[in-house]
Amino acid sequence: MADEQDTIARGSSMAEPKRPDRVLPDEPIHRPLERFWPYADLSEQPTEEELVKLRPELREVLFGAPPLPFSISIEFPQFEGDGYTRAVALAKASDAYVEVRVEGGLRHRARFYPGDRPMRLRDLYEIVAAVDGTDVLVEIGRCRTRASSGCRSCGF
Repeated sequence: MADEQDTIARGSSMAEPKRPDRVLPDEPIHRPLERFWPYADLSEQPTEEELVKLRPELREVLFGAPPLPFSISIEFPQFEGDGYTRAVALAKASDAYVEVRVEGGLRHRARFYPGDRPMRLRDLYEIVAAVDGTDVLVEIGRCRTRASSGCRSCGF
């Protein structure tokens, strides 16, 4: 035991002998400044804006089925014509609205829950139903039906 190195205890715990393969010193030479830590102020929980941007399918996987009996989402691309401005205004008046970029193109997604807005949903659908690339997603509990543009009715 004569060739073993003695260690000096610091405080109440015993220090481990320095490993020969360790590159860093036991004690830091300097302390980094706080301004070099860019993630210090990030929230651990997503914001309401981030949650709205989730696709309904991903939201269900992460948080379970919504407590409401059903919802209807209409997703439509940017299109030419005077109905576009009205369609965007109706989409923004929905319960959950988000603009997404898909393959470089702008798409609008409006989600409606049961309530006092059935006429807005109908008005929006009448404008964008004939637009190529419009999708309608109907969610009833865990049952989900997607209808693409050109489909006038959904069978359950």
